[in-house]
Amino acid sequence: MAESNPLPSWLDGPSKKVIAEYVEAVTRSGSPDLIPEPARMAQLRVRLEAEPEVGDNPMVQAALKGDVATLLANHHHGLVEVLTLTHSEMTTEDFSASVDHWIRTARHPRFDRPYDQCTYRPMRELLAFLRSRGFKTFIVSGGGQDFMRPWTERVYGIPPEQVVGSRGRVRYELRNDRPVLVKTMESLFVDDREGKPAGIHEFIGRKPVLAFGNSDGDKAMLEYTTLDNPYRSLGLILHHTDAEREYAYDVNPGSTGSLVEAKADAPKRGWHLVDMKEEWATVFDGG
Repeated sequence: MAESNPLPSWLDGPSKKVIAEYVEAVTRSGSPDLIPEPARMAQLRVRLEAEPEVGDNPMVQAALKGDVATLLANHHHGLVEVLTLTHSEMTTEDFSASVDHWIRTARHPRFDRPYDQCTYRPMRELLAFLRSRGFKTFIVSGGGQDFMRPWTERVYGIPPEQVVGSRGRVRYELRNDRPVLVKTMESLFVDDREGKPAGIHEFIGRKPVLAFGNSDGDKAMLEYTTLDNPYRSLGLILHHTDAEREYAYDVNPGSTGSLVEAKADAPKRGWHLVDMKEEWATVFDGG
């Protein structure tokens, strides 16, 4: 039965126990920690030819050199900047089409599989479990908002309106009697660190009761969720400890932000560290 073990990719251990106990306590009728359902919120080259000066941007230079580490450092800040530069003045529909093409054709250099097949199976199970108990789930990421929205519903079950990410302004135009929204470089907002609580407030309008992060970029979101919350809350941090199946790092990550400050604060804040190697039976589908 699915409900008897809603997290089959999680090994029996402290993290699975903490999650199960929390969800039971805040969703059981008559529980002193019951959270009403509405409040159950969980947060898991052409341009260069026309404008050569764009090539002076260090992140553009990194992209041209294939320096993936620089682009992906600090929660993909460099990649977001390059995407904003190169896709400015593109309609949102054309941008979504380009993202869809990339998702269908690009493969991860280490795992040799499409990027949308490099999502964590245990996290997808957790999201489904939370939704089955009346939680509304969101993605709050430093990644580009328009980059994630075309595929998150298919992969995570999270619709585009529940994805909050880094973004610039769009403007409305009527092109050949067709209404379009055009991406711009104006007011670039990076949804990371202190930007995450701001993004949650602006786009969601409710304080979450559960937050799951994996880097120092999530520290402010964890604080916002768990400190001075009128409801019982839970903060979780994924600790990347599995060099064989994924990566093992704290200070020098290969593809996301470092985990130093949030890890140090976890004991005093009551945030729970999830050990990937010791607590996940599988990481990706098929292994």
